Amino acid sequence: MIPQVVTARWRRSDGRWRRLFVPVLPVALLLSPLLLLAVFGGMIACLATRVSPLGALRGVGRVLWALPGTRFEIDDGRMAVLVSVR
Repeated sequence: MIPQVVTARWRRSDGRWRRLFVPVLPVALLLSPLLLLAVFGGMIACLATRVSPLGALRGVGRVLWALPGTRFEIDDGRMAVLVSVR
């Protein structure tokens, strides 16, 4: 299952938390022309380094498939960031 929503939270300097919800599908649709260029550039890089393009694509797919449920937390003094992928 691909990720549906990415939630980013960060603590402001006054101690309050800010939250940002980013829906994955609309953002992917808006950025699809750039995504197409990135895939094309990745294919050229794979061919230049003699890496199987299908193997690389399969690896990227496995990473995307494993993202739901992932949490990244960074806490450094007064600043804290939490990114959650659902």
